[in-house]
Amino acid sequence: MTADTVRWGILATGGIAGAFTADLIDLPDAEVVAVASRSEESAKAFAERFGIPRAYGDWNALARDEDIDVVYVATPHTAHRTAAGLCLAAGRNVLCEKPFTLNVGEAAELVALAREHGRFLMEAMWMYCNPLVRRLKSLVDDGAIGEVRSVQADFGLAGPFPPSHRLRNPELGGGALLDLGVYPVSFAQLLLGEPSDIAARAVLSDEGVDLQTGALLSWESGALGSVHCSIVGGTATSASVTGSQGRIDIPHGFFFPDRFVLHRDGRDAQEFTADPGDGPRNSLRHEAAEVMRALRAGETESPLVPLDGTLAVMRTLDAIRDRVGVRYPGETDGHPDETGEPHLTPA
Repeated sequence: MTADTVRWGILATGGIAGAFTADLIDLPDAEVVAVASRSEESAKAFAERFGIPRAYGDWNALARDEDIDVVYVATPHTAHRTAAGLCLAAGRNVLCEKPFTLNVGEAAELVALAREHGRFLMEAMWMYCNPLVRRLKSLVDDGAIGEVRSVQADFGLAGPFPPSHRLRNPELGGGALLDLGVYPVSFAQLLLGEPSDIAARAVLSDEGVDLQTGALLSWESGALGSVHCSIVGGTATSASVTGSQGRIDIPHGFFFPDRFVLHRDGRDAQEFTADPGDGPRNSLRHEAAEVMRALRAGETESPLVPLDGTLAVMRTLDAIRDRVGVRYPGETDGHPDETGEPHLTPA
Protein backbone atom coordinates (compact mmCIF):
# COMPACT_ATOMS: atom_id res chain seq x y z
CA MET A 1 0.00 0.00 0.00
CA THR A 2 1.24 3.46 -0.88
CA ALA A 3 0.05 6.85 0.23
CA ASP A 4 -1.90 7.06 -3.02
CA THR A 5 -3.12 3.56 -3.86
CA VAL A 6 -4.72 0.66 -1.99
CA ARG A 7 -4.50 -2.69 -3.78
CA TRP A 8 -7.63 -4.85 -3.63
CA GLY A 9 -8.32 -8.52 -4.16
CA ILE A 10 -11.84 -9.74 -4.92
CA LEU A 11 -12.89 -13.15 -3.56
CA ALA A 12 -15.92 -14.48 -5.51
CA THR A 13 -17.39 -13.41 -8.83
CA GLY A 14 -21.15 -13.09 -8.29
CA GLY A 15 -23.45 -10.12 -8.69
CA ILE A 16 -22.43 -8.19 -5.59
CA ALA A 17 -18.74 -8.74 -6.40
CA GLY A 18 -19.33 -7.23 -9.81
CA ALA A 19 -21.23 -4.24 -8.41
CA PHE A 20 -18.54 -3.54 -5.81
CA THR A 21 -15.69 -3.89 -8.30
CA ALA A 22 -17.40 -1.56 -10.76
CA ASP A 23 -17.63 1.12 -8.07
CA LEU A 24 -14.13 0.38 -6.77
CA ILE A 25 -12.36 0.91 -10.09
CA ASP A 26 -13.92 4.37 -10.33
CA LEU A 27 -12.05 5.43 -7.18
CA PRO A 28 -8.74 7.06 -8.13
CA ASP A 29 -6.91 5.68 -5.07
CA ALA A 30 -8.01 2.06 -5.49
CA GLU A 31 -6.47 -0.63 -7.67
CA VAL A 32 -7.97 -4.09 -8.17
CA VAL A 33 -5.01 -6.43 -8.69
CA ALA A 34 -6.47 -9.94 -8.33
CA VAL A 35 -9.68 -11.97 -8.24
CA ALA A 36 -10.35 -15.52 -7.09
CA SER A 37 -13.12 -18.03 -7.55
CA ARG A 38 -13.45 -21.75 -6.99
CA SER A 39 -13.62 -21.89 -10.79
CA GLU A 40 -10.57 -20.65 -12.71
CA GLU A 41 -12.80 -20.07 -15.72
CA SER A 42 -15.10 -17.80 -13.68
CA ALA A 43 -12.13 -15.92 -12.22
CA LYS A 44 -10.60 -15.35 -15.65
CA ALA A 45 -13.90 -14.12 -17.10
CA PHE A 46 -14.32 -11.69 -14.19
CA ALA A 47 -10.72 -10.49 -14.56
CA GLU A 48 -11.21 -9.88 -18.27
CA ARG A 49 -14.46 -8.01 -17.63
CA PHE A 50 -12.81 -5.55 -15.23
CA GLY A 51 -9.24 -5.51 -16.50
CA ILE A 52 -7.82 -7.27 -13.43
CA PRO A 53 -4.26 -8.55 -13.96
CA ARG A 54 -4.38 -11.79 -11.92
CA ALA A 55 -7.07 -14.49 -11.72
CA TYR A 56 -6.92 -17.45 -9.35
CA GLY A 57 -8.91 -20.66 -9.44
CA ASP A 58 -8.70 -21.16 -5.68
CA TRP A 59 -9.11 -18.95 -2.63
CA ASN A 60 -5.82 -19.86 -0.99
CA ALA A 61 -3.80 -18.41 -3.85
CA LEU A 62 -5.53 -15.05 -3.42
CA ALA A 63 -5.05 -15.15 0.36
CA ARG A 64 -1.31 -15.76 -0.09
CA ASP A 65 -0.86 -12.95 -2.65
CA GLU A 66 1.31 -10.46 -0.76
CA ASP A 67 0.69 -7.77 -3.37
CA ILE A 68 -2.85 -7.40 -2.00
CA ASP A 69 -3.57 -4.88 0.77
CA VAL A 70 -7.19 -5.87 1.42
CA VAL A 71 -9.57 -8.58 0.22
CA TYR A 72 -13.27 -8.06 -0.40
CA VAL A 73 -15.11 -11.30 0.45
CA ALA A 74 -18.31 -11.61 -1.60
CA THR A 75 -19.15 -15.32 -1.30
CA PRO A 76 -22.54 -16.55 -0.06
CA HIS A 77 -22.62 -15.92 3.69
CA THR A 78 -22.33 -19.63 4.50
CA ALA A 79 -18.74 -19.37 3.22
CA HIS A 80 -17.79 -16.09 4.89
CA ARG A 81 -16.15 -17.76 7.89
CA THR A 82 -13.96 -19.94 5.69
CA ALA A 83 -13.10 -17.33 3.04
CA ALA A 84 -12.42 -14.42 5.39
CA GLY A 85 -10.60 -16.72 7.79
CA LEU A 86 -8.19 -17.88 5.07
CA CYS A 87 -7.36 -14.28 4.22
CA LEU A 88 -6.91 -13.11 7.81
CA ALA A 89 -4.71 -16.08 8.69
CA ALA A 90 -2.54 -15.28 5.66
CA GLY A 91 -2.09 -11.69 6.82
CA ARG A 92 -4.58 -9.99 4.53
CA ASN A 93 -6.98 -7.26 5.66
CA VAL A 94 -10.63 -8.06 4.95
CA LEU A 95 -13.90 -6.39 4.04
CA CYS A 96 -16.58 -9.10 4.35
CA GLU A 97 -20.07 -8.91 2.91
CA LYS A 98 -23.19 -8.92 5.05
CA PRO A 99 -24.54 -10.79 6.84
CA PHE A 100 -21.08 -11.04 8.35
CA THR A 101 -21.37 -14.80 8.95
CA LEU A 102 -24.05 -17.43 9.39
CA ASN A 103 -24.15 -16.92 13.18
CA VAL A 104 -22.40 -15.11 16.00
CA GLY A 105 -20.16 -18.06 16.82
CA GLU A 106 -18.55 -17.80 13.38
CA ALA A 107 -18.44 -14.00 13.65
CA ALA A 108 -16.62 -14.16 16.97
CA GLU A 109 -14.05 -16.52 15.45
CA LEU A 110 -13.30 -14.05 12.64
CA VAL A 111 -13.01 -11.12 15.05
CA ALA A 112 -10.65 -13.10 17.26
CA LEU A 113 -8.57 -14.10 14.23
CA ALA A 114 -8.30 -10.50 13.01
CA ARG A 115 -7.23 -9.29 16.44
CA GLU A 116 -4.74 -12.13 16.83
CA HIS A 117 -3.06 -11.23 13.54
CA GLY A 118 -3.47 -7.46 13.92
CA ARG A 119 -5.42 -7.24 10.66
CA PHE A 120 -8.19 -4.87 9.62
CA LEU A 121 -11.66 -6.44 9.46
CA MET A 122 -15.01 -4.83 8.63
CA GLU A 123 -18.48 -5.98 7.69
CA ALA A 124 -19.59 -4.49 4.36
CA MET A 125 -22.57 -2.73 5.92
CA TRP A 126 -22.64 -0.02 3.27
CA MET A 127 -25.67 1.61 4.90
CA TYR A 128 -23.51 2.71 7.84
CA CYS A 129 -21.10 4.45 5.44
CA ASN A 130 -23.82 6.21 3.41
CA PRO A 131 -23.45 10.01 3.85
CA LEU A 132 -27.17 10.63 4.26
CA VAL A 133 -27.56 7.83 6.82
CA ARG A 134 -24.57 9.25 8.69
CA ARG A 135 -26.31 12.66 8.65
CA LEU A 136 -29.48 11.10 10.06
CA LYS A 137 -27.54 9.39 12.84
CA SER A 138 -25.77 12.65 13.67
CA LEU A 139 -29.10 14.45 14.01
CA VAL A 140 -30.48 11.72 16.28
CA ASP A 141 -27.31 11.64 18.39
CA ASP A 142 -27.43 15.43 18.72
CA GLY A 143 -30.97 15.28 20.10
CA ALA A 144 -32.82 16.69 17.08
CA ILE A 145 -35.89 14.57 17.91
CA GLY A 146 -35.28 14.23 21.64
CA GLU A 147 -35.05 10.81 23.25
CA VAL A 148 -35.67 7.99 20.77
CA ARG A 149 -38.92 6.18 21.55
CA SER A 150 -39.29 3.84 18.56
CA VAL A 151 -37.70 2.69 15.32
CA GLN A 152 -39.51 0.99 12.43
CA ALA A 153 -37.95 -0.49 9.29
CA ASP A 154 -38.91 -3.02 6.63
CA PHE A 155 -37.33 -4.77 3.65
CA GLY A 156 -39.28 -7.21 1.50
CA LEU A 157 -39.05 -8.60 -2.02
CA ALA A 158 -42.11 -9.80 -3.93
CA GLY A 159 -40.58 -12.93 -5.43
CA PRO A 160 -41.86 -15.52 -5.93
CA PHE A 161 -38.64 -17.46 -5.42
CA PRO A 162 -38.74 -21.17 -6.26
CA PRO A 163 -37.47 -23.72 -3.73
CA SER A 164 -34.28 -24.08 -5.80
CA HIS A 165 -33.39 -20.39 -5.38
CA ARG A 166 -30.57 -19.55 -2.94
CA LEU A 167 -33.01 -17.49 -0.85
CA ARG A 168 -34.93 -20.71 -0.16
CA ASN A 169 -31.92 -23.00 0.23
CA PRO A 170 -31.00 -23.90 3.84
CA GLU A 171 -27.57 -25.07 2.67
CA LEU A 172 -26.86 -21.48 1.60
CA GLY A 173 -28.32 -19.84 4.70
CA GLY A 174 -31.52 -18.94 2.86
CA GLY A 175 -34.50 -17.04 4.18
CA ALA A 176 -35.58 -13.43 4.53
CA LEU A 177 -33.84 -12.65 7.81
CA LEU A 178 -30.16 -13.03 6.98
CA ASP A 179 -30.37 -11.63 3.45
CA LEU A 180 -32.83 -8.79 4.03
CA GLY A 181 -33.63 -8.55 7.74
CA VAL A 182 -30.02 -7.71 8.52
CA TYR A 183 -30.75 -4.20 7.19
CA PRO A 184 -33.72 -3.29 9.45
CA VAL A 185 -31.96 -4.84 12.45
CA SER A 186 -28.73 -2.99 11.69
CA PHE A 187 -30.63 0.27 11.22
CA ALA A 188 -32.33 -0.07 14.60
CA GLN A 189 -29.07 -0.95 16.33
CA LEU A 190 -27.23 1.91 14.63
CA LEU A 191 -29.49 4.27 16.55
CA LEU A 192 -30.17 2.36 19.77
CA GLY A 193 -27.50 -0.29 20.19
CA GLU A 194 -28.17 -3.90 21.11
CA PRO A 195 -31.72 -4.60 22.37
CA SER A 196 -32.31 -6.01 25.81
CA ASP A 197 -35.26 -8.19 24.77
CA ILE A 198 -36.53 -9.71 21.53
CA ALA A 199 -39.83 -11.24 20.44
CA ALA A 200 -40.32 -12.64 16.95
CA ARG A 201 -42.67 -14.55 14.66
CA ALA A 202 -42.07 -16.01 11.20
CA VAL A 203 -43.70 -17.94 8.38
CA LEU A 204 -41.41 -20.80 7.39
CA SER A 205 -41.07 -22.56 4.05
CA ASP A 206 -41.23 -26.29 3.57
CA GLU A 207 -37.43 -26.21 3.42
CA GLY A 208 -37.28 -24.64 6.89
CA VAL A 209 -36.19 -21.10 6.05
CA ASP A 210 -38.18 -17.98 6.93
CA LEU A 211 -40.38 -16.57 4.15
CA GLN A 212 -41.17 -13.54 6.25
CA THR A 213 -40.24 -12.53 9.76
CA GLY A 214 -41.35 -9.81 12.13
CA ALA A 215 -39.55 -8.92 15.34
CA LEU A 216 -40.22 -6.56 18.21
CA LEU A 217 -37.04 -5.29 19.83
CA SER A 218 -36.98 -3.49 23.16
CA TRP A 219 -34.38 -1.52 25.06
CA GLU A 220 -34.00 -0.72 28.74
CA SER A 221 -34.60 2.96 27.90
CA GLY A 222 -38.19 2.05 27.02
CA ALA A 223 -37.60 2.35 23.27
CA LEU A 224 -39.17 -0.20 20.94
CA GLY A 225 -38.16 -1.35 17.49
CA SER A 226 -40.39 -3.03 14.90
CA VAL A 227 -38.56 -4.76 12.05
CA HIS A 228 -39.97 -6.82 9.18
CA CYS A 229 -38.47 -8.72 6.26
CA SER A 230 -40.00 -10.84 3.53
CA ILE A 231 -39.24 -12.79 0.37
CA VAL A 232 -42.95 -13.20 -0.44
CA GLY A 233 -44.05 -9.55 -0.57
CA GLY A 234 -42.45 -6.33 -1.77
CA THR A 235 -42.40 -3.65 0.91
CA ALA A 236 -41.71 0.09 0.82
CA THR A 237 -38.24 -0.38 2.37
CA SER A 238 -39.12 2.57 4.55
CA ALA A 239 -37.94 3.52 8.01
CA SER A 240 -39.04 5.89 10.74
CA VAL A 241 -37.41 7.06 13.95
CA THR A 242 -39.72 8.65 16.52
CA GLY A 243 -38.45 10.65 19.45
CA SER A 244 -39.91 12.60 22.35
CA GLN A 245 -39.70 15.84 20.31
CA GLY A 246 -40.10 14.79 16.70
CA ARG A 247 -39.71 12.15 14.01
CA ILE A 248 -37.51 11.33 11.02
CA ASP A 249 -39.04 9.48 8.07
CA ILE A 250 -37.21 7.76 5.22
CA PRO A 251 -40.00 7.14 2.70
CA HIS A 252 -38.19 4.47 0.66
CA GLY A 253 -34.83 2.79 0.29
CA PHE A 254 -33.81 3.45 3.88
CA PHE A 255 -30.45 1.69 3.52
CA PHE A 256 -29.44 3.87 0.52
CA PRO A 257 -31.83 6.85 0.76
CA ASP A 258 -32.08 9.81 -1.57
CA ARG A 259 -33.85 11.86 1.11
CA PHE A 260 -35.33 11.89 4.59
CA VAL A 261 -37.71 14.27 6.33
CA LEU A 262 -37.27 15.71 9.81
CA HIS A 263 -40.50 16.58 11.64
CA ARG A 264 -40.15 18.56 14.86
CA ASP A 265 -42.88 19.77 17.14
CA GLY A 266 -43.93 23.32 16.33
CA ARG A 267 -41.71 23.61 13.23
CA ASP A 268 -42.07 23.10 9.50
CA ALA A 269 -40.88 19.77 8.13
CA GLN A 270 -37.27 19.86 6.94
CA GLU A 271 -36.10 17.69 4.05
CA PHE A 272 -32.53 16.46 3.73
CA THR A 273 -31.43 15.17 0.32
CA ALA A 274 -28.43 13.26 -0.93
CA ASP A 275 -25.57 15.32 -2.33
CA PRO A 276 -25.25 14.60 -6.08
CA GLY A 277 -21.49 14.73 -5.62
CA ASP A 278 -21.66 11.60 -3.47
CA GLY A 279 -22.43 9.48 -6.53
CA PRO A 280 -25.39 7.20 -7.33
CA ARG A 281 -27.65 6.14 -4.48
CA ASN A 282 -26.68 2.51 -4.93
CA SER A 283 -22.95 3.20 -4.94
CA LEU A 284 -20.75 0.99 -2.77
CA ARG A 285 -17.89 3.45 -3.02
CA HIS A 286 -18.41 4.91 0.46
CA GLU A 287 -17.65 1.65 2.27
CA ALA A 288 -14.58 1.15 0.06
CA ALA A 289 -13.41 4.67 0.83
CA GLU A 290 -13.86 4.05 4.57
CA VAL A 291 -11.77 0.88 4.38
CA MET A 292 -8.97 2.72 2.60
CA ARG A 293 -9.11 5.64 5.04
CA ALA A 294 -8.82 3.23 7.96
CA LEU A 295 -5.93 1.30 6.40
CA ARG A 296 -3.98 4.49 5.79
CA ALA A 297 -4.63 5.54 9.38
CA GLY A 298 -3.32 2.20 10.66
CA GLU A 299 -6.68 1.24 12.15
CA THR A 300 -7.73 -2.40 12.51
CA GLU A 301 -11.45 -1.61 12.52
CA SER A 302 -13.72 1.18 11.38
CA PRO A 303 -15.47 3.51 13.81
CA LEU A 304 -18.38 3.59 11.35
CA VAL A 305 -18.78 -0.21 11.34
CA PRO A 306 -17.16 -1.37 14.60
CA LEU A 307 -16.67 -5.08 15.15
CA ASP A 308 -18.48 -5.04 18.49
CA GLY A 309 -21.50 -3.60 16.68
CA THR A 310 -21.32 -6.33 14.06
CA LEU A 311 -21.21 -8.98 16.79
CA ALA A 312 -24.21 -7.34 18.48
CA VAL A 313 -26.23 -7.50 15.24
CA MET A 314 -25.30 -11.15 14.81
CA ARG A 315 -26.47 -11.88 18.37
CA THR A 316 -29.82 -10.28 17.54
CA LEU A 317 -30.17 -12.27 14.31
CA ASP A 318 -29.33 -15.47 16.21
CA ALA A 319 -31.89 -14.64 18.88
CA ILE A 320 -34.60 -13.99 16.27
CA ARG A 321 -33.82 -17.29 14.56
CA ASP A 322 -33.94 -19.01 17.92
CA ARG A 323 -37.41 -17.54 18.55
CA VAL A 324 -38.80 -18.63 15.17
CA GLY A 325 -37.05 -22.00 14.95
CA VAL A 326 -34.72 -21.58 11.98
CA ARG A 327 -31.58 -23.73 12.06
CA TYR A 328 -29.13 -24.30 9.25
CA PRO A 329 -27.34 -27.56 8.45
CA GLY A 330 -24.33 -28.04 10.72
CA GLU A 331 -25.49 -25.63 13.41
CA THR A 332 -25.97 -26.53 17.05
CA ASP A 333 -27.50 -24.62 19.93
CA GLY A 334 -24.88 -22.42 21.52
CA HIS A 335 -24.42 -21.70 25.19
CA PRO A 336 -26.31 -18.69 26.58
CA ASP A 337 -24.21 -15.61 27.31
CA GLU A 338 -24.47 -13.48 30.43
CA THR A 339 -27.76 -11.99 29.18
CA GLY A 340 -29.28 -15.45 28.80
CA GLU A 341 -29.42 -15.21 24.99
CA PRO A 342 -28.53 -18.46 23.16
CA HIS A 343 -25.91 -18.23 20.44
CA LEU A 344 -26.08 -20.55 17.45
CA THR A 345 -22.69 -22.05 16.66
CA PRO A 346 -21.22 -24.36 14.03
CA ALA A 347 -21.26 -28.06 14.83
